Amino acid sequence: MTQQQPARFLALDVLRGMTVCFMIIVNTPGSGAAPFSPLNHASWHGFTPTDLVYPSFLFVVGNAMAFAMAKFNKMPNSRVVATILKRTLIIYLLGYLMYWFPFFRHTASGWELSPISETRILGVLQRIALCYGAAALMIHFLSKRSVIMISIGMLLGYWMVMFLFGDYTLLGNAGNYLDYWIIGEKHLYHGEGVAFEPEGILSTFPSIVNVVIGYYAGVYIKDKGINYETIAKLVLAGAAMLVIAYFWDLSFPINKKLWTSSFVLYTCGLDLMILGSLMYVIDILGKKGWTYFFEVFGKNPLFIYLLSELIAISFGMIKVGERSLSGVINDVFFQKVAPGPWGSLFYAVSVMMFCWVVGYFMDRRKVYVRV
Repeated sequence: MTQQQPARFLALDVLRGMTVCFMIIVNTPGSGAAPFSPLNHASWHGFTPTDLVYPSFLFVVGNAMAFAMAKFNKMPNSRVVATILKRTLIIYLLGYLMYWFPFFRHTASGWELSPISETRILGVLQRIALCYGAAALMIHFLSKRSVIMISIGMLLGYWMVMFLFGDYTLLGNAGNYLDYWIIGEKHLYHGEGVAFEPEGILSTFPSIVNVVIGYYAGVYIKDKGINYETIAKLVLAGAAMLVIAYFWDLSFPINKKLWTSSFVLYTCGLDLMILGSLMYVIDILGKKGWTYFFEVFGKNPLFIYLLSELIAISFGMIKVGERSLSGVINDVFFQKVAPGPWGSLFYAVSVMMFCWVVGYFMDRRKVYVRV
């Protein structure tokens, strides 16, 4: 049973939408209680369901490239490079400006511009931009064999560098040394209590492979069509990656914050199996009544993600007495209605639903933000 490729790859829209949906829930927990443990990232080595969200976004970026890059074959190389670099730069700047927002801070002497010398250089959107740019250039200009060999080389090379020039601790790893040297302590993420960049320079190289694997999965689906054989091979490929990741974990632990090579294979393996399962339910069984909720997120992923982050930043910045607006909302309402982790979850879900409503009206009006 083979189906023609639709104008939009519905399973991809759903997977992308699920990723954005859960990314918002994870990033906007309510105060007053610790979130449920599955909604926390692994403290260091190990894996939780939350750790799958970010790499899945990179995977679906690659998936989408498989359908979008066909137009590059009809364009001169100079225009292809300009298009890729432009998109990379826009996404990177959006990420940089998001971390700099609201651009001003209040001090004892009044309001002043937040110093550029202390802004975070790298981050979530910045890594997405860099991974997209690197993967797109490799795929367009190199043969499939070369791209695969370079990808394997990045995974093995990263392992070798991490093994030879440090250890696998928070501050003792080679990637952290490189970030301190090139970027500087003030430009790094400080959410761990110390200067450590989870989206650092060195760990960006293996994360490119998440995009590459997503791309070739998309190419395979595009070439073979959506059928039982395609789904079975995607699931088997995913299972094989999980096995390799499991044994690699014994010497190079699965670790999101270091974005280890075993983490790349583990997350890509899960993504392949999830994508295959979605294709089976949506395209083979034809059960599509539930998909529109996630499609809303999947059609405007960048805009909705930025909206959720700006809400979180703004609500944390606005003061009501001595507390932030988000803290007041949680203490006065959500923690009263559902004390503990449930209240924290309900606050996150409410932010997610607000973003969904905005996305819903954008979809109804056929407004899609693209870069």
